[in-house]
Amino acid sequence: MPHFSLPEILLVLAILLLIFGASRLPEAGRALGEGIRNFKKALSGDTEEEKKAKEVKGEEIDKTKSS
Repeated sequence: MPHFSLPEILLVLAILLLIFGASRLPEAGRALGEGIRNFKKALSGDTEEEKKAKEVKGEEIDKTKSS
């Protein structure tokens, strides 16, 4: 993996600031973060409904073991 020095990182940040402007830069960062989160969710293959179903099944198994 390439190693970036401080001047290179500052140069990239300055270019991004010039392209997007100070007001749109936080919005672009949020959109990028949301895109990465959605991509990770898609890779894991679990939807929210599947996660809830797994949690409910786990609780049912725990209840039967304790009884």
